[in-house]
Amino acid sequence: MPRTKFNTSKDSASRTHNDIVFDSAMEMKYYRDVILPLAESGEIVQYELQKSYTLQPKFIRDNKTVQAITYIADFFIRYKNGEEVVIDIKGCPDSISKLKRKMFWCKYPEIDYRWICLSIIDGGWLDYSYVDKQRKQRKRNKQNKTGDTAGMN
Repeated sequence: MPRTKFNTSKDSASRTHNDIVFDSAMEMKYYRDVILPLAESGEIVQYELQKSYTLQPKFIRDNKTVQAITYIADFFIRYKNGEEVVIDIKGCPDSISKLKRKMFWCKYPEIDYRWICLSIIDGGWLDYSYVDKQRKQRKRNKQNKTGDTAGMN
């Protein structure tokens, strides 16, 4: 099956739930396995999919309109305790994602913005920075183990 620019299958069946087609299967799983159960229990009182935020407004330069820079969050969640969180599901963020995250933090410092990913080996749905550190540590451990073994021969 051909894949899109973002390595997402063009077959949308694997990333569809409740007739909603998600950008990725991981987003769909987070919605299905985390958001819906918490909404059903009343822990989440409101959520939005694909909420748009303007990071930089459009402007005119040299008589030409420069389009706005926008960021579309995977999920906006409001919990029953009033906490509001913007969540983006990440596997491996690219440079554009990292840049937009910095712009989001600058423009919306009051919003709790999180990158979440699924790592079964680390315990499920977790903060991306934690999982990234764990992955790097496993890689170092593997390299050290391989290096130590090679030195013994």
